[in-house]
Amino acid sequence: MSENNPAEAKILDGTAWEEFCDALKEAGKVVHSEKAPQDAFNKAEGYRYLTRLLRGGLESYLEFSDPLFPQLRCGAHETIKLGADNPDNRYESSPIRSQFSYRITGKRNTVSYLGISTTINKYGSGGTMEVTGHIDHREMEVDADGNIEIIISREKQPGNWLPMAEESNSVLVRQTFQDRVGEQAADLKIERLGASEDRPEPFSAAKLQRGLAGATMWVQGAAHMFENWAESFLPTLNELPPADQAYCQSIGGDPNIFYFHSAWQLQDDEVFVIEAPDIPECETWNFQLDNWWMESLDYRHHTIHVNKHTAHYEPDGGVRVVVSHTDPGVPNWIETAGHNMGTMCWRWIGAQRHPLLQTRVMKLADL
Repeated sequence: MSENNPAEAKILDGTAWEEFCDALKEAGKVVHSEKAPQDAFNKAEGYRYLTRLLRGGLESYLEFSDPLFPQLRCGAHETIKLGADNPDNRYESSPIRSQFSYRITGKRNTVSYLGISTTINKYGSGGTMEVTGHIDHREMEVDADGNIEIIISREKQPGNWLPMAEESNSVLVRQTFQDRVGEQAADLKIERLGASEDRPEPFSAAKLQRGLAGATMWVQGAAHMFENWAESFLPTLNELPPADQAYCQSIGGDPNIFYFHSAWQLQDDEVFVIEAPDIPECETWNFQLDNWWMESLDYRHHTIHVNKHTAHYEPDGGVRVVVSHTDPGVPNWIETAGHNMGTMCWRWIGAQRHPLLQTRVMKLADL
């Protein structure tokens, strides 16, 4: 052990692991928040949510944390969810630092929407994710073979340029599909420009300690942030008003998306009807059902969302979405997947207008 190395000392005496476990125990208190559901089902989902955040945190802060050797990884998917994750999206991210410049290259392919942002990710420490630069497929130059090249830097560059700020620490890639089967995802990679090293430094006690601490800060910060946000929806229960767009942007929302967020609750014999009589010109739109912890419901095995491509439209061009526990035999049915309450989200993506939505709860027999 090197002299006066506190990281190695904490590894040798077990303190680093004890602090990690103590922080996880503290994070578990969010499941018992006063306004959170008090039944065993929702609490079980809450604890599962924490394990998912932990998996994502360990990958982010321990395995893929080096901005000198960046790598795009999928951090939210079927079994790691947070913040009303969009079932139509593929999310990828990588650490970056503003003293370096980076290049993203790859194939644009046919995915409906491709947006890339630099951010100041403070989910673990301040509960924000400020967007410091953004570019999407409508602005990108793509060559005749479908290749794209994007430079990420502080200084403006010719061609596809993604700016970052002094505090930028992450790049986030959003790919939004209308048709998962028919569209092909963009195939992208990231590299640091001007690198002289060909491999990272060996693993160390300090890297482990930083990784464990970062992961638990992420679990605690993200869990509390989104639970508090869910609580704020209760005054508009079973309504779906526009969200605070400034707040959505402050936690990493896409600048091209207009968000509606709220909470829902249904009795066994009730349905929740959402009507969008005015569908604006847009890249796409979607609606999804989430649990209390703001995780999208299980879209692998249930129909819990609908979008511009999959929706059935009324003769006048509008859309009616019906949320219920059992199949009501009408188009655009959204399954509750065993839940009697939760949160929900509607998005207008790439729209110049953001029409309001109409909602009501009614008896299934009266539908």
